Amino acid sequence: MPPEFLANEAIKPSGPMTISEVVLRLLASVLLGFVVAFIYCGSQRRKNFDLLPFFTTLVLLTVLVSMTTVVIGDSMARAFGLVGALSIVRFRTVVEDTRDTAFVIFAVVVGMAVGAGHPMVALVGVPIVGGTTLALRFWDRSESAIRASGEHRLEVRLGSGYDPETLLSETLKTHALSCRLTAAVTARQGTALDVHYAIRLREPDRPLQLVKVLNSLEGVQQVELKEP
Repeated sequence: MPPEFLANEAIKPSGPMTISEVVLRLLASVLLGFVVAFIYCGSQRRKNFDLLPFFTTLVLLTVLVSMTTVVIGDSMARAFGLVGALSIVRFRTVVEDTRDTAFVIFAVVVGMAVGAGHPMVALVGVPIVGGTTLALRFWDRSESAIRASGEHRLEVRLGSGYDPETLLSETLKTHALSCRLTAAVTARQGTALDVHYAIRLREPDRPLQLVKVLNSLEGVQQVELKEP
C-alpha cells in the first residue's frame, strides 16, 4: 500500500490540458510579468537603463515559472526532478546579465517538458517566450546607452582584506571622468573580491594606461577593462 499522502486526491494526476488552456495561461503570465516588472521599476531610484536588464528577467521568469508549473502539474516526481536539474546549474564566474540566468532556466524547462512527455508545452512556450524576449528588446536600451556615453566596464579582483575605496579611488579619479560601482562579488571561496565599475576614461584612446597602473597596485590580483 502506498503512503497515505501519496493517495491524497490533491496530488493525483490531473487530466491533460488543451492547447488553448496552455496558451491562455502563458499569455496571462506575460501580462502579469509586465505588471510585476513595472512595479519593480517604479520602486527603484536608479536610472532606467540600469533597471532594464532585470526588468526583462522578471518578465521572462514569470513566464518560465508558469511553464514549469504546467509541466509539473500534480506530479511530485517531476517537482523533485526539477530541483535536481536546477541544482546542477552552477555559475563559477560572475553572471554579468541576469537574463543569462533566465535563459538557462528556459533551456531546463523546455528540456523537462519534452522529457516528461509534454512537447505541446514546449512548442507553445518557446514562441511565446521568444516573442516576449524580442518585444522586450525594443525596451532595452541599456547597451546602447552605455555605448553612447562612452562607458567602459572595469573589473578588478582584490585580495581579501583590501578596501576597494581606499585602494582604487585615487587611481580611478586620476584616469576616469566618471566612475560608478555596479557590482561587488566575492571570489575564490571568499579569499578575493571582484569589484565592477562603469567608467568614462579621460583618455579613451589609451585604455591600457589605466590597466597598467591598477595592475601595479599592491593587493590587485587581476584587472579587466572591456570596451563600451
